[in-house]
Amino acid sequence: MNEPKSLFLPEDALGIVTDLYQLTMAAGYFEQEMQDTATFELFVRTLPKNRSYLIVAGLEQVLHYLTHVRFSSESIHYLRTLPIFHHVSNNFFEYLKNFSFSGTLYAMPEGTVAFAGEPLLRVTAPIIEAQIVETYLLSTINFQTSIATKASRIVYAARGRDVIDFGTRRAHGPQAGVLAARACFLGGCNGTSNVFAAFKLGIPAVGTIAHSWVMAFENELNSFCKFHETFPDNTLLLIDTYNTLLGAKHAAMIGKKLKGVRIDSGDLINLSREVRKILDGEGLHHARIVGSGDLNEERIDELMRNGAPIDSFGVGTEMVTSKDAPALGGVYKLVEQEHKGKSIPRMKFSEDKITYPCKKQVYRAKDDYGNIIKDVMGLEGEKNEGMPLLVLGIKDGKICYHLPSIHEIQYNASENLSHLPASFKRLKDAESYPVIKSQLLEQKRQETEKKLRNQL
Repeated sequence: MNEPKSLFLPEDALGIVTDLYQLTMAAGYFEQEMQDTATFELFVRTLPKNRSYLIVAGLEQVLHYLTHVRFSSESIHYLRTLPIFHHVSNNFFEYLKNFSFSGTLYAMPEGTVAFAGEPLLRVTAPIIEAQIVETYLLSTINFQTSIATKASRIVYAARGRDVIDFGTRRAHGPQAGVLAARACFLGGCNGTSNVFAAFKLGIPAVGTIAHSWVMAFENELNSFCKFHETFPDNTLLLIDTYNTLLGAKHAAMIGKKLKGVRIDSGDLINLSREVRKILDGEGLHHARIVGSGDLNEERIDELMRNGAPIDSFGVGTEMVTSKDAPALGGVYKLVEQEHKGKSIPRMKFSEDKITYPCKKQVYRAKDDYGNIIKDVMGLEGEKNEGMPLLVLGIKDGKICYHLPSIHEIQYNASENLSHLPASFKRLKDAESYPVIKSQLLEQKRQETEKKLRNQL
């Protein structure tokens, strides 16, 4: 079984990588001697504009967190100094010294196509444990799922051309760049410029030169020749520093060893056509053209519709920040609580934010060709058509899930998307996928709401 990776955060600091109110609630539960087992579910209420599906990502980091979350002595000392904890007993801080996650996790495997309202993961644990982990789980799943989904849209627009992650320098910090590189690969990208991500995760590393290399030499041709001397088998040249077409002619002088050229600015449709003519005219039919520069799915789709002879795309800011929809509204809600031997359904029914109670499962039905035809969200354990999507990841605090390789996850995502009808993959005006609530779940919601309203 592969070991999940933390990617930067020190393991003894994971306990306080959370919001303060998670810890105040934890202290409150402790002081009130609330030892109930609780179940929380993480889901996305509504999808961003122009999205009709999600690519689930981040589970590996969730597994690592839940099996390594601890409070160091330094972090506990810090919490003691906060005024809000001044009346909390010493026993709570002693509890934190031995804190670990002892619960159960069910989750959709990474690469699964999911839809609005469906639980992406479900946590059952003592209520203090389940509460403390909320912030980390949300930030991990929200971010990677958002970026993997964005990447899948860009890959879809590229129509089989390679897409490379160029976005680390525009990500919201170095760690975000690494996690974005991972999520982009899961979404279908072919490589990344992020060397650490390539090293740690086994993603192909891609990159050659910047404009500064060309500018550092006395002329463009000289810069190309010097680069070729150093990297004779991997000469891919950036040709738009001064004049793109002249740059293409200079690059062609390298000869048969030229691997390709990159255009990072200007009218990519017309420039790529002219550059293709120049390269082909010199017998360099094998030389690839890479397009980059503020690309997104709409721009790439336009290039493809106009027949731009671009072989691959380097995409940065738009992909690693999901610029058109930079925040995914995932939520983590209490759905069930065990108290004095009874399971009590929990829900909220505030306007526009109603939740469904009880532990749930998503059942996916497919046709004879494997195409997705229906998702039913029902109670855990009820009989429904289709295969259950949430699988056991952690039991009694220990991982019991075979971690797939990043390449296997990417394949899973590709397979999932290949069986999603085209109407749900359109870049604009995609159909909204209907998630059906089972009759038993709907009945349970009505019963729970009626009971809770009577208790108000």
